[in-house]
Amino acid sequence: MNSRTDSRPRLLVTDLDNTLWDWFAAWHASFSAMLDRLTEISGVPAEVLEPQIRAVHQARGTAEYSFLLDEVPALVEASGTVPPSQRYDEALHQLHSRRRAMTRLYPGVLDTLTSLKAAGIAVAAYTESLAYWTEWRIRWTGLDGLIDRLYSAPDHDLPNGLTREQVRTKADDEYGLRHTKHLPLPRGVMKPNAEILRSILDDCGVQPDQVVYVGDSLMKDIAMAQSVGVLDVHAKYGEAHEKAEYELLRRVTHWTDKDVQREKELSLRPEVRPTVVLQRGFAELLPVFGLDRVSA
Repeated sequence: MNSRTDSRPRLLVTDLDNTLWDWFAAWHASFSAMLDRLTEISGVPAEVLEPQIRAVHQARGTAEYSFLLDEVPALVEASGTVPPSQRYDEALHQLHSRRRAMTRLYPGVLDTLTSLKAAGIAVAAYTESLAYWTEWRIRWTGLDGLIDRLYSAPDHDLPNGLTREQVRTKADDEYGLRHTKHLPLPRGVMKPNAEILRSILDDCGVQPDQVVYVGDSLMKDIAMAQSVGVLDVHAKYGEAHEKAEYELLRRVTHWTDKDVQREKELSLRPEVRPTVVLQRGFAELLPVFGLDRVSA
């Protein structure tokens, strides 16, 4: 700590999923509700659907693929001449309603980001999640504008040559972000990636000793932050990979076998020891910036 400058940090770079909100809880609740309803309506058992869903997720590079049902072979066969997204609309309703109900900020996040902004601290977000649902979560949770810049990969291609205008069902102002500037990252880039984080710092015009980075993954977020020389903060409260429910995500994940092997190799590296740990919530971040804590 003594090697750092005495000035207060100017920029917070934050992970999003399981750092600002419980992405895993929302994903599991919504996806499992959809899957249960699909098996009921279609008669296709989950053990048949899951590997086919995983193949689609891998082809599209995300476990949040909006056109999933129409590309699962067993559902296409079971639905006959009607597209699965129409035949099994009840299942999609379960997905969307549970996603809306479960997507909410961790306690203290809104007040903490508001306090940081009032103190003149800029906020950038860096996520592996793709653009569309990341933007939706930022709008839904009221963070559009509290986050100055969002860095994420662009969305997957649309199916069957469809255009964005053809698949949108709402007014244009209900898509995208009004105040947060969204800057694209290359597709397929995964954390930890020191070069991407350095490029974010360059884009924001700051030096490493002026930055605080917070995230829930020791191997992806904290190791990356330490390699760049920014102050690393571990959102320990957001860890989800040890939960029993995580097995469903593993069965339908968009990760390829290569990605899974990469994760195994990361887990075998020497233990990463974070500089600062947030045990109970995001509000514990404020003292790092020399600010008083807000109530959670």
